[in-house]
Amino acid sequence: MTAKQLLSRELPADLDRALLPRHVAVIMDGNGRWAKQRGLPRIMGHRRGVDTLKDLIRCCKDWGIQALTVYAFSTENWGRPAEEVDFLMMLFEKVLRRELQELIEELVRIRFVGNIHALPDSLQAEIAHASDLTRHNNALNFTVATNYGGRQEILQACRAIAAQVKNGDLAIEAIDEQLFEQHLYTRELTDPDLIIRTSGEMRVSNFLLWQIAYAELYVTETLWPEFDRAAFHQALMSYQKRDRRYGKVRTK
Repeated sequence: MTAKQLLSRELPADLDRALLPRHVAVIMDGNGRWAKQRGLPRIMGHRRGVDTLKDLIRCCKDWGIQALTVYAFSTENWGRPAEEVDFLMMLFEKVLRRELQELIEELVRIRFVGNIHALPDSLQAEIAHASDLTRHNNALNFTVATNYGGRQEILQACRAIAAQVKNGDLAIEAIDEQLFEQHLYTRELTDPDLIIRTSGEMRVSNFLLWQIAYAELYVTETLWPEFDRAAFHQALMSYQKRDRRYGKVRTK
């Protein structure tokens, strides 16, 4: 595909709409390395990464992806230098306020998952405001995992279910996968079909541990600030060649 074709809002001709993933999840990795390679402070990599994310949101909407979930800040990221964490919190708030009107106009629904109550109060207010104003939008379900950890999510689900059992509101025999999933942050979403990790790291980093049990994995050496539509196109091409058996054996 040419660069001009990939910038088009139309789905590239070599992609089969019927074989597109419904839900794409992305581990956006490599902002710091991108900045370091250019002799820039790490925060410049995060700024550039925002532009990459904006284009991916538009691309998913244009090409017919139903849901996009991105890993923005993990529970482990609090261990980064305080000045970087403070900058990220400020950046999340600033970008959310700046981009909200466009999300509304593009009919994108935004929601946040994770321990949101541990975030700065001003950021929590922006999150609540954006989530409320876009709650009826249906062109793309855009989910931001912020202060999120897969183990943390599973633990909080277990505690909630255990409390119901302890109070006599739930029988142990009633606990199954469907009930468990209703206690996850992502209970309103289908599980991801494709998980993309940029920067070449071969791990899932505590991201959606329950939900990606049968997701197709795609790892690219491309650093997140350079992950453009051409790179996303290659990820989708790879996905469409996969044979998804969900643990079963093809009979034909």
